[in-house]
Amino acid sequence: MKAAVGSTVYIRLRKRVSVKRGESIHLGRIAQLLVDTEYEEALHKLLLHQPKEKEGNIVLIDMMLIVEKIKRQFPMLQIEHFGEPHCLVEVNDDRKPPNLVLIVIVWLLLFVGSGLAIMNFHADVSMAEVHRRIYQLLTGKYVQHPLLLQIPYSIGIGVGMIIFFNHLFKKKFNEEPSPLEVEMFMYQENVNTYVVTEEYCKIHEAREKS
Repeated sequence: MKAAVGSTVYIRLRKRVSVKRGESIHLGRIAQLLVDTEYEEALHKLLLHQPKEKEGNIVLIDMMLIVEKIKRQFPMLQIEHFGEPHCLVEVNDDRKPPNLVLIVIVWLLLFVGSGLAIMNFHADVSMAEVHRRIYQLLTGKYVQHPLLLQIPYSIGIGVGMIIFFNHLFKKKFNEEPSPLEVEMFMYQENVNTYVVTEEYCKIHEAREKS
């Protein structure tokens, strides 16, 4: 199929997509396309890369490869690109069911570790003595265990953590991202930048050897 003169395809690449091991990478899977209807299906099915069995689990698809593939099949088609000049394709093997024993062990480690961290913090700042002093100032009596303050304080720590992380199990209270989600997003962005740089270096080295 030949493209008419003046026909244009507009491409916006996705940042990161996942495919199963052995699945072909087509243009429609990694990009949003805006083009005349007569070319739309062919461009969506345009084969960009076929991951090999021994290939790593990350494949970098950049605009130069896409332009080359499109021009080979549609030499008269004009290409307009928006956004990122590359897309990271994560090649995943079949997922195994989660190991419940491992999940329980990790949960216990996190639970005990966070509990110890909170207790060590309170010991460092002498929180128990602070509660006794506050209770004495409010009531005029000195008691060893001011439960009237300690119980609401303990409940408040749990409620505060829920509000801070904006989650209760799978329920989210509002659309605002939690600090943990922001940190995970920044971490993923840094990982993507690192992987892209490494993949470009590998491509450059392969071209030099060839």
